[in-house]
Amino acid sequence: MNHLGDARLRTWTLRFMALLAADPQGQLAWLGERDLETKDVVEEVELLCRISEGLAERGVFEPKNLRDLRAVGRRLGEIDATGRVGLWGNALATDPAWDDVRSLARQFLLTRLGDWRQPLPRPVRPHTGDR
Repeated sequence: MNHLGDARLRTWTLRFMALLAADPQGQLAWLGERDLETKDVVEEVELLCRISEGLAERGVFEPKNLRDLRAVGRRLGEIDATGRVGLWGNALATDPAWDDVRSLARQFLLTRLGDWRQPLPRPVRPHTGDR
C-alpha cells in the first residue's frame, strides 16, 4: 500500500468533487479564462471514479462513498460523444447532465465530509513552455 499515493488520490478526488458540486457561477469563476474541454473533465472524473474502487478496497473510502462515486461515474458515462464536444463552461450552461452530476457530487461530499460546500481547488496554471 502506498499511503502517500492514496492520500494524493483521495485529495484529488475530493477537490474535483468539490468543483463538480459547486454552483454553476462558482464553476465558471473557477474556469476564468481557461478553455477546458468537456471531454477532458469527463475523462478525468471517470478515471477518478475507477481509481476510487481500489481506494475503497484499501479503506480510503467507505462503501457508501464508493456508491456515490459510482453514481457520478455512471451519470458521466451517459453523456454521449456529442455532449463531450466543446468547452466545459458552455456545457455547464446548456447540458442538464451537469445539473445531475452536480447533485451527485454534492451527495458524495455530504456523505463523506458532512457538507457539500467545500473550497474549490486552486486552478492549475497552463504550461507556457517558457522558463
